[in-house]
Amino acid sequence: MKKFLEYINTNVLVKVASLNSISVIVKIIAGFLTSKALALFVGSEGMALVGNLRNFTGSIQSISILGLYKGVVKYIAQFKKDTVQLSKVLSTVFYLGFISSLLMSFLVYLKADYISDLIFKDYNNYAYIIRIFAVAIPFYCLNMFAFSILNGFGKYKYLIIFNIFGQILGATVTILLIWQQKVDGALIAVVVAESLIFLITLVGIINRRNFAPLIKSSNFSLSFARKLSSYSGMALFSAIILPLIAILIRSYIIDNIGLKEAGFWEAMNRISKYYLLFVTTLLTMYILPRFSEIDNIKDFRKEVFGFYKSIIPIFAVGLVVIYFLRHFIVQVVLTNEFTPVEDLFLWQLMGDFIKVLSVVIAYQFLAKRMFWHYIITEAFSVTTLYFTSTLLIDEFGVVGANMAYFITNVMYYAIILLIFYSSLFGVLPDNLEGE
Repeated sequence: MKKFLEYINTNVLVKVASLNSISVIVKIIAGFLTSKALALFVGSEGMALVGNLRNFTGSIQSISILGLYKGVVKYIAQFKKDTVQLSKVLSTVFYLGFISSLLMSFLVYLKADYISDLIFKDYNNYAYIIRIFAVAIPFYCLNMFAFSILNGFGKYKYLIIFNIFGQILGATVTILLIWQQKVDGALIAVVVAESLIFLITLVGIINRRNFAPLIKSSNFSLSFARKLSSYSGMALFSAIILPLIAILIRSYIIDNIGLKEAGFWEAMNRISKYYLLFVTTLLTMYILPRFSEIDNIKDFRKEVFGFYKSIIPIFAVGLVVIYFLRHFIVQVVLTNEFTPVEDLFLWQLMGDFIKVLSVVIAYQFLAKRMFWHYIITEAFSVTTLYFTSTLLIDEFGVVGANMAYFITNVMYYAIILLIFYSSLFGVLPDNLEGE
């Protein structure tokens, strides 16, 4: 018990029991409020359409910044005291992002009608919303550029504050738009909410160090572009393939069962995303940086099993509580229309539990830039998810998608354990790079 409390106090939860925990709570509250507004004013069918648009916009946003965020943070942190190298990093990222975001904005605007047909099927033509999104893309990119600078310089307090106010602004705008415009308002909120945060970021950084003089076209560096490519490749793969699979599964439910049932599946995913925030925050804040630091098997093994012993039991208890409170959660967060969502909880919760077990270990792919390990396992995971979903949806209805999610995570975890078996249970040389 003493060791358990010592681990909690010194290694993990103390990092979250701070201003960041407020940010997570605000994000969850904002998510619940917007979910409630969606449930009340647009219903399950509208929620399904919102889910498809959200997956699409998330993918395009990641492509527009070329998946560079984590790599930018790393190199800014590394060269923050070296003006010459810092100028190369900022210049390279700025011009890559500038060109990429403008190209994506231009392409999305031109193909608005085609994209609307692709993600909304025959339910309505929302090309005008796609065009609004196209205009908002560069502002999202500028916001992420500013965030990467603050993160690289270790200005976590400002990042968290901006996130808190950004969540409040986003939730307020979203709820007002849903209230006034129903489905159209919900869709408009999806495409502008992320970009609106730039207004808060701009106000926050305008009086801070001016980085503009460091951004010069002459300092664009192909060397840094190549160094960033592995981070970009991994991030872009997930950013493109994961939302695409979600859209395909949701579309399969729409085509074979109905739009309302697709909305139930989307509602379950939204609830899952918010309770998982507590664990994903720990992983991002602690596990990823810690894995980046360590370079021996002993410490890697210690961190994985330490997390398992301290955090996983708490997480498991939380999932059990959520399961028994599922009726209350659906009624509070959603409405009576979404009562069938209660049948999806068991498979989703079990899938989330296995997912966390595997992701704790799989973060080593990112920490050590194990590019092909990451790509191959992710490709296996999404392929398995799609095909098992289609098979099980045909057999069991919408709950089949959640069953497929659980099965996919079990198989993915088995592969992760196979890859890292020697590191976790065997005896190997200290260097993890060759794992």
